[in-house]
Amino acid sequence: MNTEFECPTCTAELKVEEEEVGSAKWVVIRVAVSTSLLVAALILEHFYAGSATHVPQLLYAQLADLFSRFLPLPPSARLFWEPSTVGLLLVAAAVLSGYRIAFLGFKELAKSGRATIDLLVTVAIVGAFAIGSMEEGVAVAILFTLVELLEKHAEGRVKGSIKKLVASFPSMATVLRDGGQVVVHSHSVLIGEVILVRPGEKIPLDGIIVEGETSVNQSPLTGESIPVPKAVGDEVYAGTINNEGFIKVKVTKPAYETFYSKMLSIVREAEKRKAPTEKFINKFARFYTPTVILTAAIIAFLPPLLGQPLTPWVYRGLTLLVISCPCALVISTPVAMISSITAAARKGILVKGGVHLESLSKALIFAFDKTGTLTNGTLRVSKVIQLSHEVGTSEILKAAASLEALSNHPVARAIVEKALQEGVELGKVEDFKFMPGLGVSGRVDGKPYVVGRRTLFPEGQSNVPELNSESVVFVGSNGAVLGAILLEDTLRDDAYYCVEELRRRRVRTVIVSGDNRRTVEAVARNLAVEEYYAELLPHEKVSVVEKLGAAGGVVMVGDGVNDAPSLAVASVGVAMGGMGSDAAIEAASITLLKDDLSEIPYLLDLSRKTMTTVKQNVSLSVAVKLTLAVLAALGLLPLWVAIIVGDMGLSLLVTINALTSPQRATKNFQTLT
Repeated sequence: MNTEFECPTCTAELKVEEEEVGSAKWVVIRVAVSTSLLVAALILEHFYAGSATHVPQLLYAQLADLFSRFLPLPPSARLFWEPSTVGLLLVAAAVLSGYRIAFLGFKELAKSGRATIDLLVTVAIVGAFAIGSMEEGVAVAILFTLVELLEKHAEGRVKGSIKKLVASFPSMATVLRDGGQVVVHSHSVLIGEVILVRPGEKIPLDGIIVEGETSVNQSPLTGESIPVPKAVGDEVYAGTINNEGFIKVKVTKPAYETFYSKMLSIVREAEKRKAPTEKFINKFARFYTPTVILTAAIIAFLPPLLGQPLTPWVYRGLTLLVISCPCALVISTPVAMISSITAAARKGILVKGGVHLESLSKALIFAFDKTGTLTNGTLRVSKVIQLSHEVGTSEILKAAASLEALSNHPVARAIVEKALQEGVELGKVEDFKFMPGLGVSGRVDGKPYVVGRRTLFPEGQSNVPELNSESVVFVGSNGAVLGAILLEDTLRDDAYYCVEELRRRRVRTVIVSGDNRRTVEAVARNLAVEEYYAELLPHEKVSVVEKLGAAGGVVMVGDGVNDAPSLAVASVGVAMGGMGSDAAIEAASITLLKDDLSEIPYLLDLSRKTMTTVKQNVSLSVAVKLTLAVLAALGLLPLWVAIIVGDMGLSLLVTINALTSPQRATKNFQTLT
């Protein structure tokens, strides 16, 4: 079922496919009923062999007799043609569990002329019935259907990333028209019109401020942790938040050309590019399936054309099909994937499909967003500096905290929190004044103070040194600078461990951030990361990630709405689940539910071990199948040996290998760390 909704920025209809819950339930019901029918048939055949369980159908028997004249079959196939209760139960079970397999196989054959793995399974099921191994045919149908369900569930892609982004976009705008204010849909606003944005509102369109001053929270778009001062002539972007002050913005771009709209387009295109192609087994089946069918047909019918008896050669050909049934091939891959996905989930890592584990195992580059990913995303005072002999650091902090206590700015909150931690008692504030984009002023215990940007102290700037910090707040009085307060977004404790462990695994680490260059450079230096990109808008982040991806598989780790496009275009997107935005989590391939960066090296080890296990299973399955196929063609392999060794035994072996893969990955991780 498809859900259609209209994009608020360009009115384009977007279609998001929704998984039909009923389809999965129907598959489970079919598997359950088919299994019950198989068990009933086995019990009936075992306990009532030879008794009157036949349903009299004369026409059916006559048709079977007529058919057997043209194709003599071994005695073991009598049950298939006789109208017995056991036979009917098995046929019903096979049809119920395998009809969709046959439908898909023949549909692809008719559409592209290519024999897929579904067609081979269909032929193998029919072949098993034809040589009298109906129970085995039913088991193959049930197992293949169940495996397809598990794989589909494990690799189900998230469908709501576009819808999340659309829903978070400010769809309405207040436009100044004909001397009044009119609230309209953002896509109906024309270039050159002026819109009014109140404090706390999201800016609906890209434009230039023509009146007013404020600070803008650009973190939804750029990830920058500190609000950016904005005044007349400065650009503002749709989706960012006006912190304080009324501003009038002249629109410079229509809704469908804003940076936020570009984010929507990027995610939409990335969803298309990342749609799963053919599964690994189906790629192999391009050669494997037609080769097996052709070989079986040659073995079955070529010798009889040369004068050999028909029945034994048909028996050999059908036995080859049973041996070649790709049960072990099919089950080995999804079991390994699901086993690893489950193991990751127990550690708080949500992997949205085995395809992402495979991509992760090939990754050579890890790109990290800064704010909220490598850092905690919250400011704290790192140092209070005395720049005058008139006052000490305690008085500097007291003056700043007293004034900033009346502001709701993130910087203000950090300064007040520092004062409370230091036990500094706040003073009495009078004549408080807020200066948008610059700072605050007022009298503290009767003495005038100014707290804010360097430009507030034009006369004292020559005595102010360059301070290397993410954010610097100056404190002064009567035009003189008394001191400075340095603030920074602190690194997460697990960031050091994560980067170091990735380096030990010969993985290149890069920082990709929308924050200012000085801040990003400081974080890169602390983490010993040599390559970093700063001051990037979302579409520029996408370009960087795509450029990195050209040199090898790239994993993007982020948390914000602005990271969603980058997460979508990367080979693998990893989102921070606790602190991350809904859009980032939806667009990502993997989510760290506990925001624990230390799990990323483990996840890399898990993916590599999983793919090693998959390759082992596939190689073993093919080698065993080929060996048994040769023996079957020579007539040296009894059917029961082919079933036990080539099917059930091999399936059990690769399954055990797949199930123990996460434990081996954990052991390898512990050894490395």
